[in-house]
Amino acid sequence: MLSRRTLIGVISAVSIMTTSSLIKADDQLYIPLISKGFQHQFWQAVKQGADQAAKEFDVKVTFEGPDTEAQVDRQIDMLAAALANKPDAIGFAALDSQAAIPLLRKAQKAGIPVVAFDSGVESDIPVSTATTDNVAASALAADKMAELIGGKGQVAVVAHNQTSTTGVDRRDGFLNRMKEAYPNVEVVTVQYGDGDQLKSTEVARAILTSYPNLVGMFGANEGSAIGVVNAVTEAKAKNVVVIGFDSGQAQMGAIRSGAMAGAITQNPVGIGYETVKAAVQAIRGESVPTVIDTGFYYYTAENIDDPKIAAVLYN
Repeated sequence: MLSRRTLIGVISAVSIMTTSSLIKADDQLYIPLISKGFQHQFWQAVKQGADQAAKEFDVKVTFEGPDTEAQVDRQIDMLAAALANKPDAIGFAALDSQAAIPLLRKAQKAGIPVVAFDSGVESDIPVSTATTDNVAASALAADKMAELIGGKGQVAVVAHNQTSTTGVDRRDGFLNRMKEAYPNVEVVTVQYGDGDQLKSTEVARAILTSYPNLVGMFGANEGSAIGVVNAVTEAKAKNVVVIGFDSGQAQMGAIRSGAMAGAITQNPVGIGYETVKAAVQAIRGESVPTVIDTGFYYYTAENIDDPKIAAVLYN
């Protein structure tokens, strides 16, 4: 039987251990990441990279995003909730750059470093942006498309949105390259499917019906690209060359089967890792680059298994 003094000692020891655990938890840096969605495998790969960095730098990282990339209000609510928890820094991939500015200013005023990832923010608030050079990547997609269609004919674009930086940059990178370098290629329309496979499929179907002489279609993100493949496959439009963007099991399968000629892949694991790394550096007062270019590659059935390519694909 424990004496009263011994019992008090045990209780005190447990109390100290509990308090110490809480202090240690409180001392651990907290960095929430708010992504543009969770419906694509791309975001799971970004999360994987963020988790790797969290382990390496011994920080607490949370990762969340709205159900679809059309839910701007939901993403803003998530950003507000994350800031209410008084994080040490925050990572943010904006669905609507302008809509997020008031909350990002609030973070800046509170001394909370903001690191943008994937989709930049049209503001000087973020201390750094971990991203792909989307303009250059989509220009490469235009080059590959022009090469495959013989430098002439009608093509169309299915993009995810016109409010995020990635949506705008990928659209404009493709359009401007075609206009500057390939005068005999006509981009007949640009339509938006919110990055949703089903909606993008419907959009692509309508384009194929409206433009029977189409020879190429560019899907500017994972959902858009799969939507294009679905529509082209259903229409049995074997003369339409499909170029995609991003990766994922469905796209990789489409490329292996020949339904998609090729696609641009980013380095999503690298994006997640560099976002957390930059946040930790900013918290510590270290200098961070304004833009962290995480790179991109063009892959086809011929090089999809190349170790350099395989390392940045995700499924």
